[in-house]
Amino acid sequence: MRGTRSAHRALAFAAIAALGAGLLTGCADDGGGSSDGDSGGGKGKTTISLGLFGTFGFKEAGLYAEYEKAHPDIKITQNVTERNENYYPALVNHLTTGSGLQDIQGVEVGNIAEVVDTQAAKFEDLSKVSGVNKGDFLDWKWKQATTKDGQTIGLGTDVGPMAICYRKDLFEKAGLPTDREQLGKMWAGDWSKLVDVGETYQKKAPKGTTFMDSPGGMLNAILSSEKEKFYDASGEVVYKTNPAVKAAFDLTAKAAEEGLVASQTQFQPTWNQTIANSKFAAVACPPWMLGTIKGNSSADAKGKWDVAPAPKSGNWGGSFLAVPKAGKHVKEAQELAAWLTAPAQQAKLFSVQGSFPSAQASYNLPEVTGAKNEMTGDAPIGTIFAEAAKSSPVQYNGPKDQIIQQGLTDNGVFLVTKGKSAEDAWKTALKTIDNNLDK
Repeated sequence: MRGTRSAHRALAFAAIAALGAGLLTGCADDGGGSSDGDSGGGKGKTTISLGLFGTFGFKEAGLYAEYEKAHPDIKITQNVTERNENYYPALVNHLTTGSGLQDIQGVEVGNIAEVVDTQAAKFEDLSKVSGVNKGDFLDWKWKQATTKDGQTIGLGTDVGPMAICYRKDLFEKAGLPTDREQLGKMWAGDWSKLVDVGETYQKKAPKGTTFMDSPGGMLNAILSSEKEKFYDASGEVVYKTNPAVKAAFDLTAKAAEEGLVASQTQFQPTWNQTIANSKFAAVACPPWMLGTIKGNSSADAKGKWDVAPAPKSGNWGGSFLAVPKAGKHVKEAQELAAWLTAPAQQAKLFSVQGSFPSAQASYNLPEVTGAKNEMTGDAPIGTIFAEAAKSSPVQYNGPKDQIIQQGLTDNGVFLVTKGKSAEDAWKTALKTIDNNLDK
């Protein structure tokens, strides 16, 4: 789960996976680290080590064991740092010194642009590895890890295509339709139409509920659907001058002023409690959010949720596997990275762990097309999320995205829920961001 939940905090949050008990790749909860392998002693075997953060789910889904069985001369170990904010600086240090690197290193989507721009020469070009097919992957995901001269230094593991998850019972009580296709058409193509639906909801809202969960969640969803956000394609910071950013801020502030979003910060204990107490009717929802909903809901909430397409497609989260040139077993590592990210393995990972595939070739496999979730009943979640993934924009992720997102959220739209004017909240956000960017 990488993206901007309220940015920095979200990257440190351990979400329960949508279809199982695992975590979405890279969502982390504490600063500890661990090292483990899947098989007994590795005497006489080539040991391939992976450096990861959070829970990628490869071990939990049985993929290491499956690979070792097919390759008796290989043993796989993984060294895990729970939080990416602790993992990534260490990775940069290892790349700088050329020592301490694992054979395969995970890279979070929020860091991939910086790695591509500044560290590409230290990684293998995985596009040349046997079995790797560019066409298997989402085009925008492939581009995120590809340099200007065409080297692809990372193979995508998961993505976080967004939809709108909503409570059918609360919508019905507020006089709104509950059919996912009808709702999707009502707000298709324009986030302001979603706010219009929210205004209708709030007029007859069940007592004590709001239309959406939080200002940060809404702002993140809108911004994630834009082609350009905080940086332009050349890497220049443009969040102040990009009209899409101000428009997203203003629309979220409007929703906050009208009481359509709760005065909550996502993934905090009080926000978790609003799920348990059914205090909001809708939330911007990548696949892994279903696990968060499940983990915080009361037992009677099963089947009361549904999933509709978002107004515009966007992505929230995802990671890559990269192979450092300084690794001990480069050839074997390339082969393993290619296998772990192949469509069949990504589909299996989704069915067990809930990490949605970045390999679009897996979207026609039964593990995806037949996917269901107990919170959303018969909703064809695999198909809905696949359509969102295929139409998400190619977005440049800059090195300070998290700082900017957090400023716009915690020191911006959130303040509007506390009575601050949208204009003053915008000024406060810009001041906070500028101060933090200068550090």
